[in-house]
Amino acid sequence: MSHRRVDAAACDSWRPPPTPPPPHARRALALRVGGGGGGPAFASLTGEVGEGKGKQQQLPAAGVLVRHPLAMLALVPNAVALFAAGAAAGAVAKTITAPLDRVKLLMQTHSVRVVGESTKKGIGFLEAIAEIGKEEGLKGYWKGNLPQVIRIVPYSAVQLFSYEVYKKFFRRKDGELTVFGRLAAGACAGMTSTLVAMNMLRDEGLASFYGGLGPSLIGIAPYIAVNFCVFDLMKKSVPEKYKSRPETSLATALLSATFATLMCYPLDTVRRQMQMKGSPYNTVLDAIPGIVERDGLIGLYRGFVPNALKNLPNSSIKLTAFDTVKTLISTGQKELEKLMQENQEKMS
Repeated sequence: MSHRRVDAAACDSWRPPPTPPPPHARRALALRVGGGGGGPAFASLTGEVGEGKGKQQQLPAAGVLVRHPLAMLALVPNAVALFAAGAAAGAVAKTITAPLDRVKLLMQTHSVRVVGESTKKGIGFLEAIAEIGKEEGLKGYWKGNLPQVIRIVPYSAVQLFSYEVYKKFFRRKDGELTVFGRLAAGACAGMTSTLVAMNMLRDEGLASFYGGLGPSLIGIAPYIAVNFCVFDLMKKSVPEKYKSRPETSLATALLSATFATLMCYPLDTVRRQMQMKGSPYNTVLDAIPGIVERDGLIGLYRGFVPNALKNLPNSSIKLTAFDTVKTLISTGQKELEKLMQENQEKMS
């Protein structure tokens, strides 16, 4: 009787050797801290912590993380943090600058809209402001802003995030990024974000989408390329102790946006006029000489002042917010590593 009890006890006490959990289970249990590469490290869910050191580390307790909010920020996936920052910054910037955008659009397209009705070729900045207020009232300055904000959320997020992705793609083997590489990354980011604007397809059909795609790429890709490239190069030349300051990003973004606008604004005017219904222009080669012939060289810069006033805060808000989030994530990453190291020391 006792013999059977011993056998039963032995059988009950035996367990098969432990097997390692599957990869998806390990991903749910730990956090790998990615690092290196000269840029901010971002957190991502994977199977281990402390890659490159061969150490398994546990996350700090929830109470500890609550007392260190930056460390909690490091737990947010990289893409989520950057997309959210880009989306929010784009929406706020678009709403603040909506009146100037309306004035710019009216100045750019006025000469085409009044053909056959008036001999007046252009409309000034103050005239455009007065006309909108007279015809539509105060709310006219924000007419169409909500659809624009809805459109800008994915557009802004994709534009800022994809620029970081393309910079990695265009780096040389030694890890350096040339001016051409930055321009190429910016152009690709501009084109990628433009392709995301599918509201044209939804609202006006496939033909309208592809009809407006070419002018959009022509107008946006060079601007984003120059703007982002100049911004990066200027930030790179700033002394190290000033690089992480928001005011540095703000000033740098103002200068880069001004330079890019001066260079690329004529292409934006061409894009706007080509996208208008009933436009006489089919290609850029038709549009540029046509605009110059009708309005002179100044016609290529119609609406430049409100556009510059709009783009300066717009670009500054977006780039500053994006830079600030990257800095916060990097700081939070370091704080999380410190907390995990302290936790490891207590356990050992």
